Amino acid sequence: MAALELRHLRYLLAVAEHGNFTRAADDLHISQPTLSQQIRQLERTLGVQLLDRSGRTVRLTDAGAVYADHARRALRDLAAAERALRDVQDLSRGRLRLGVTPTFTAYLVGPLAAELHARHPGVELTLVETTQDRVEAALLADELDLGIAFTGPHLPGIAATALFTESLSLVTGAPRARAVSEPLPVQALKDEQLALLSGDFATRGHIDDYLAGHRIAPRIAVEANSVQALTEIVRRTPLATVLPDAVTHDHPHLTPVPLDPPLPTRTVALLRREGVYESVAGRAFTRIVDDLVRSRGYAPPA
Repeated sequence: MAALELRHLRYLLAVAEHGNFTRAADDLHISQPTLSQQIRQLERTLGVQLLDRSGRTVRLTDAGAVYADHARRALRDLAAAERALRDVQDLSRGRLRLGVTPTFTAYLVGPLAAELHARHPGVELTLVETTQDRVEAALLADELDLGIAFTGPHLPGIAATALFTESLSLVTGAPRARAVSEPLPVQALKDEQLALLSGDFATRGHIDDYLAGHRIAPRIAVEANSVQALTEIVRRTPLATVLPDAVTHDHPHLTPVPLDPPLPTRTVALLRREGVYESVAGRAFTRIVDDLVRSRGYAPPA
């Protein structure tokens, strides 16, 4: 709706409220002839008479009453939209749609969500946990605003900002007899019973490639499609698993054991669609991610 049309609505409602052009013009701080001219222009545009000027008091016609009712509603909605825009700008309201690959729910999503809520409790967070290819497809389809996954080949139109380097280790439920800082030779994994993520996880493929490269046939006792399930199993059994070191930071009952040679590191990245408008909530979340990565001392990207 053009600015002139909005002015027409306000002029019409002022005349209807005062029942008089002169008083309405005074209230609007315009001249009475200008107000009359603007109302007639509105009537010509609509092709209908909105005001009955025949009596001592100017009244809305039946058509004018219907139109004025919608005009009041439109102006109320416009005022509400302006308030909502201010709310979004100062982050008293807003919405963020975030997609993550599954291992991040074990150590990154909780602290990020807590910090977002602490700083901006009015921002609604919608979280989707899925595979990286689905995260990227959802970003391109404008079904997500941001994603957290890994660098590497991306779908055309996806921009990736490196956040930190993720290291993986053997993880057990109790400290080993050897010093935890002393790496465990990879060949020792032949004697380990393992609980690993299921094959549909990218992390499992990363682990399988590492083991195959060292000609290790793992003794897999449990496969699970949940990181939380793995941490509980390892905590309560003699089984070991392979997970990002950062998972153990919030789980004091888990102990990371470095391997020799170490598993290849991965670079964690914040994903977004190239060229898309970044919302205020999205920019705020990006700052929170950067702050959290620094405060937790995660290794910088290689």
